[in-house]
Amino acid sequence: MAGTKEIKDHIDSVQETKKITSAMYLIASTKLRRARQELDNTRPYFEALRREIKRIFRTVGGEVVDSPYFYPLEGEAPLDKPNACLVITADKGLAGAYNQNAIKEALKLLDTHPDTKLYVVGEYGRRFFASHGIPIEHSFLYTAQNPTMARAREISALLLDGFENDRLDKIYVVYTDMGNGMDFQARCTRVLPFHRTHFADSARIEPPVTTPVEFLPSVQAVLDSMMPSYVSGFIYSALIDSFCCEQQARMTAMDSANQNAEKLLGELSLEFNRVRQSAITQEITEVSAGARAQRKKHQKEGC
Repeated sequence: MAGTKEIKDHIDSVQETKKITSAMYLIASTKLRRARQELDNTRPYFEALRREIKRIFRTVGGEVVDSPYFYPLEGEAPLDKPNACLVITADKGLAGAYNQNAIKEALKLLDTHPDTKLYVVGEYGRRFFASHGIPIEHSFLYTAQNPTMARAREISALLLDGFENDRLDKIYVVYTDMGNGMDFQARCTRVLPFHRTHFADSARIEPPVTTPVEFLPSVQAVLDSMMPSYVSGFIYSALIDSFCCEQQARMTAMDSANQNAEKLLGELSLEFNRVRQSAITQEITEVSAGARAQRKKHQKEGC
């Protein structure tokens, strides 16, 4: 059985660890609040751009729009080039299953399309793929913390360059979706090319466009100028969503660690009191036994 000193050292160690996990919880909650505010500030532009693209398709109706960013109306073209996948992970762990869930989605895509080229954000993802011998086409070396629109444009420009120059067939993004704010899920979403119905179907509930709209120089040129901004906005939204989910997962993990620390401290305190009481009882017993021995010795000497 451990002595009082060992138990006291264990209690001190748990208390120090609890201070760290509590601090990490507070830091994660602060970062989450700021990231959510940033997401709320940028979503209106992204949604407005999406509405404009929908309005274009409502305006042209059944007219054929020949754009490299959209599949033709008759369906998908056959694959003859590799795909690209942007995988968004964190820079560190201690966030529950956040990183592993994103990596699992990427591995599922690699199982289906082994020639997929990986573009990785986050030190955790870089280390995982490197340790498993999975080649990475491009690694974005800046931190996954505090994503900005400038970084999203840089990522988007690299991916669009491969797509527009006919080196890539499809572009996927593996990220973690914030969902309803409490629950989050890793997703693998195809960014390019779009199906026209991606915008047209959701427009059915909106009234048709009755005012004539003129596109200069053409509908295709307008769409081709808008889609890079839309892709950049989607990637930025995915970066922010993933960052929010990382902080939410870290808060949950640290809160669980704090609860476990409280439980362990209670058990250790109970064990410490039990061992100390046992030691006190042992000392009293030894003193009493010594006193009895002395009395017996004196009685013998008196006789």
